[in-house]
This record gives sequence, structure tokens and C-alpha cells, in this order.
Amino acid sequence: MDNDPFVIDPSGSDVLGEAERIRALGPVARVEMPGAVRAWAVSDQALLRRLLVDPRVSKDAGRHWPAWIKGEIPMDWPLFPWVAVRNMLTAYGADHRRLRGLIAGAFTARRVTALRPRIEAITGDLLDDLAGLPAGAPIDLRDRYTYQLPIKVICELFGIADEATRVEVSRCVDLLFNVGKAPEESAAAFPRLQGLLRDLVAEKRERPGDDLSSALIAARDDTSPLSEEELVDTLALFVSAGHETTVNLLGNTIVALLTDPGQLARVRGGGATWDDAIEETLRHQAPVPNMPLRFAVEDIDVGDGVTLRAGEAILACYGAAGRDPLVHGPDAGRFDVTRTVKAHLAFGYGVHHCVGAPLARLEAGIALPALFERFPDLALAAAPGELLPLESFVSNGYRALPVRLAPSRRTVKLS
Repeated sequence: MDNDPFVIDPSGSDVLGEAERIRALGPVARVEMPGAVRAWAVSDQALLRRLLVDPRVSKDAGRHWPAWIKGEIPMDWPLFPWVAVRNMLTAYGADHRRLRGLIAGAFTARRVTALRPRIEAITGDLLDDLAGLPAGAPIDLRDRYTYQLPIKVICELFGIADEATRVEVSRCVDLLFNVGKAPEESAAAFPRLQGLLRDLVAEKRERPGDDLSSALIAARDDTSPLSEEELVDTLALFVSAGHETTVNLLGNTIVALLTDPGQLARVRGGGATWDDAIEETLRHQAPVPNMPLRFAVEDIDVGDGVTLRAGEAILACYGAAGRDPLVHGPDAGRFDVTRTVKAHLAFGYGVHHCVGAPLARLEAGIALPALFERFPDLALAAAPGELLPLESFVSNGYRALPVRLAPSRRTVKLS
């Protein structure tokens, strides 16, 4: 198996179909990522949960990935930024506990809850803009709604006020996730994003505000604040993951409901809730289907005669885990908002569980019902098979979402 790994398609043309093929190779399987970099892909949900909380599994390439330590991973590798960042995404042990503690003190549940009125207002403005378009004409809902809402929310959260900066930040985030499109552009996007965020940090140090950037700058623990590198890379983590995950969550839920009217009818009729639809989408269409990378700190016996050797890379297959038939039965690949068990790992698990998950759920819980109430006859303007996936195996969404809005209801109650 080690000599003949499954070669992952970096373009993500069939990312969840590929997940099924990887799962067919066993709970863990050798895969080859872009640049001929090999890893163990873990698709079994129970095993992945165990590994995600196993102290013998690290996210710190600088300490536990020999190929990285030896300089064998070039800077133009499309996934380089995912490993090179110095924030809690890649921290291990005491370093991770320190960073997460500092960030949790700034990114509180209270701060997320306080965003509700602004999310509702932004949603209402975007829906008003949509209602002003010619009725019945096809429009790209991703461009005008599912993409716009998260970037506006995340920029307000971090105090990014300049419109040109917002546009450039979103462009960099797109390139970081679209690793199959233009690898050289993906590699260049991260230092560019870091530069934009360094400028933001300098601005907030001079003129702090009521935003998360200023709160992170002020964060302290018993020993030390966030270093400049940690601060910039933490902002990069929030801006990129906070935006991309929500864009895909919104788009994937809309497509799932529009392609299965029966499911939409259940939500509208009270047979299921919007929260049910959101969680089922997270399970069925994980926004980030493959999360690079983790590393075995020591040899780990995972059963079936397979041992993850110290220093080997691990790819967490969140998309495959969400569709694990051992958890969800033989119909695991079917979208069903009434499904009783919706267990998934779309936001990770354990110490690296995404701290932004409540914000993503809040945005979706506001944006989705508001859209379908405002445009009750919303319909796709293309066959499901014509929707083009993002060019990435780490991001699961659509490049465009063509729809017809039909006449709208004038007002929507968002609270």
C-alpha cells in the first residue's frame, strides 16, 4: 500500500466521491497529495475522533514532521501556508493551550452573540439588493449573497473597514483554499495576506477599537502576549477559516434544499428545523472535507495491522467521516434533515475544535431562513450536475450558484 498510494485530485472535481474511494481502502489509507507528498488519510469517524484527541498526534510540523524539518517541502507547495502558520491551528501541547487560552479570552460567546444584530442587518441589506434585481433573471447567488455575508461579517468583526483591503483579503483567502487552481498563486497568497494583516495590526495598535483585532492585540496571559507572528497568523486563521467555511456551508445547504424539494418542505412545514438542515449539511457536505496536516509523534498502532510511524503525516478526512456508514448506516450518502444522528467532524474535534463554529452556525441560522422567506420560489437556474465545484480538495463548495429569485416578499423578520 505504501508503494502505491491513492493519488488525490488537487482540483477537487469529485471530492466526496473520492472520499468514498479512499474509505473503500480501509479506515486509514496511504494517499499522495500535490507535490508527491504522502500521508495517511483517515476516513473512519470513530478512529479519526480518537486520533484528534490523541496526544501522540501533533499539528506542529516544525517539531514532528521530518520532511519539513529537513527542508524537503518547498515554499511553493500549495499547502505550505497550512503547515507554516504559527497559530493554534499548528500548535501542539503547551503551546496550543497557551494560544487557545489567549484567543478564547478575546473571542468570547458574548462577542459572538453581540454580532446577531449586525448579521441580521447585513442579511437584510443583501436581500434588499437581491430584491432590486430584475425578477426571474438568473443571478449568481454565491457572488451576491453567500459570499458577501461572511466576508462582511468577518471584516466587521476584525475591524477591517477599508473596502479595497476587504477585497484583497477575500482574494487571498480564495487562493489559499483553491489549491488545485493555480499552485503558484496559492503560495503567493499567504505572504500577501500576512502583509495586509500586519498593516491592520499596526493600525489597531495606534487606534484600537471595539473589534477582535484590538482584543487579540491586548490579550495577555501569565507569561507572555501573542508574538507578532502568532498574532498575524491567528488573524489569518480567523479571516480565512471564518470566511470560507461559512460560504460553503450556506451554498451547500441552499443547493441541497433546492435539489430536494421534499427536504425543503419538511423544514418549511415544521417537520425539521433550520438547525437540522444546517447540521445535516455539515455532515453530508463538509465545508472543509480534508484538513491538512497532522503528524504522528511516535508510532501509533491503529489496528488491522496498520501502524502510523513517527513523523508520518496524517490527513483528516472530515468529509468522509461525515458519511461514514458505520455511524450513519447504508444511506449515509443521502441528505436527510430528519436524520436522528447527524454526528460529524466538520468543525474538527477535541482541543482543535474550531472556535469559530458558533459564529458560522449563527450566520447560517440567520441567512438561510431569511433567504427562503424573502424568496419562497427560489430555484436553481442550472441542473445540479452543471454546478462547478471549487478547484480544491480542501474546500467543498461551488464556484457559482446560479438561481432565479422570482418575486420577493417585501419584508423579512430577522429577529
